[in-house]
Amino acid sequence: MIHIKNLDAGLNIFKALGSELRINIVKLLLENKEMNMKELASSLGITSGALTSHIKMLEESGVVNVLIEHSGHGNQKICRVDADKILIEMELEDSEKDQNVYKVDVPIGHYSIYNIYPTCGIATSKALIGVEDDSRYFAHPDRVNAEILWFTKGYIEYIIPNLLPVGQKVDRINLSMELSSEAPGINNDWPSDITFLLNDVEIGTWTSPGDYGDVRGIFTPDWWFPNWNQYGLLKMIEINKKGTFMDGLKISEMDINQFEFNYSSTIRFKLMVKEDAKNVGGLTIFGSSFGNYNQDIQVRIKYSPM
Repeated sequence: MIHIKNLDAGLNIFKALGSELRINIVKLLLENKEMNMKELASSLGITSGALTSHIKMLEESGVVNVLIEHSGHGNQKICRVDADKILIEMELEDSEKDQNVYKVDVPIGHYSIYNIYPTCGIATSKALIGVEDDSRYFAHPDRVNAEILWFTKGYIEYIIPNLLPVGQKVDRINLSMELSSEAPGINNDWPSDITFLLNDVEIGTWTSPGDYGDVRGIFTPDWWFPNWNQYGLLKMIEINKKGTFMDGLKISEMDINQFEFNYSSTIRFKLMVKEDAKNVGGLTIFGSSFGNYNQDIQVRIKYSPM
């Protein structure tokens, strides 16, 4: 997902998609998964030379990814769409409107409790912690440096540091993280129902489409095994006075007022794959050194006087 936090930041994408020809390029790539330059030019009825500038603009905007494939007849450029969604925030960022916003990044290894089942594993940016499929290593002291972790079912919970000024209440919580399923090996078509909870109250469930390994993650280190999880999808959860939303779409009626969070509250965020879920396909959480997004679990809390 491409997250455009304000209109100015989205100018390159708006320009890239502001052409009927480039929209047709995206449509063709979505229909065919991937195409080389010659195939695209032929389908569009233009020359390869004329196509080049359009592909360059789409690539620079992050909408299209271009790979070099080596074959017996030389190299060819393979094009594919690199984003499943584009989320645009129309409102001014909180920092532009007022100062009543608290931001914190929670490293994925800083969980407080867990109960997970194999297949599972945990690793820093440099090496595996222990061995795979042994949940005991989730208690290893090095887990605070974890940059990727995965399990088939169970849960993992984080305490969100609450450093709000005294006398303030929580009006909105935004959480952003890179997630995928957990398949034996890799499988882009491996659905998993992932449930999210605040203080043990379910706020919504999202079905992850797969455990991605078709290409190496942008930030995934070179030592990482090619047949293991490479990248996930950036998911954004917002719980406000109107309910709970994921990527801008409402997923439940649970609203922030039901929690009555304030400056003295303990705020716990849990990710769970239930044993009786329709799709028990596991969960992978990517930190800043793995996957396609250079971030941990990002938290943004909007607050106001009690």
